[in-house]
Amino acid sequence: MSTTIHRPVIILGSGPAGYTAAIYLGRANLSPTLIQGMQPGGQLTVTTEVDNFPGFEEGISGPELMRKMEAQARRFNTDMISDLVTQADLDPARRQGGPFRLTCDSGAVYTCDALIVATGAAARWLGLEAEKRLSGYGVSACATCDGFFYRGQEVAIVGGGDTAVEEALFLTNFASKVFLIHRRDALRAEKVMQERLLAHPKIHPVWNSAVEDILGDPQAGGVSGIRLKNLKTGETPVLAVTGVFVAIGHTPNTALFGDQLDKDATGYLVTKPDSTATNIPGVFAAGDVQDRIFRQATTAVGTGCMAALE
Repeated sequence: MSTTIHRPVIILGSGPAGYTAAIYLGRANLSPTLIQGMQPGGQLTVTTEVDNFPGFEEGISGPELMRKMEAQARRFNTDMISDLVTQADLDPARRQGGPFRLTCDSGAVYTCDALIVATGAAARWLGLEAEKRLSGYGVSACATCDGFFYRGQEVAIVGGGDTAVEEALFLTNFASKVFLIHRRDALRAEKVMQERLLAHPKIHPVWNSAVEDILGDPQAGGVSGIRLKNLKTGETPVLAVTGVFVAIGHTPNTALFGDQLDKDATGYLVTKPDSTATNIPGVFAAGDVQDRIFRQATTAVGTGCMAALE
């Protein structure tokens, strides 16, 4: 039978939000426990170069940035647990005033008086083998993060919703040409955004098309092109591009909580205005798990700080 371990405050997630919360809690002598989850370090561990995080004038690799954050959190006596929470009992009625209860994949059970949820969000991908092989070598799910590296180059963005349109417009600040690949012959994005995109001379929509493969070799400079399939004609043209941005949405990692915590229509945790507090007193949400708009390391750090202070 598993022993129940009680901690004053537990953080779920080990991305920028989780580690920042741990640093602030540790400095306040609250001895935080951080359960790292399935991907210690979060999405930044698959980002080769981070050029927009303040304090690193020459840039820093994603894994190295997360290693430094983890080391700083450990310096302030954060108890790092390499485990995955599989069940969370947060409902006040069931707890009858007792602590929150977390059951882990290992069988360990933790209880706590305060909980910070920083489980992040996962980018949706096309499901191609080449996405993994070329991740960081021309394949990205974040134009805001990586667009700078494609100055003067031709790139492609895949998607037809608000995110794809916004990121396509953003990429025009750097790229010489932006191909927008969409499975249909009309966009789903807001009308005003569509008008801006369709009027932009650098953006070239490619309608009724799906990405069949991404071409290139990490050892030979990365992405060299994409093979498309026209869903009406069956033709399979190749576009020569050096960057491919997948913008078909993100999935927040909130399934664990069921309907205990309030979520918006897309599954992101809802927090009170100007706060990280959720609908359950004592439970706070920080980082990409509650941020469907910005999804940046710097904004995650900010809400991680807020959650710890609250």
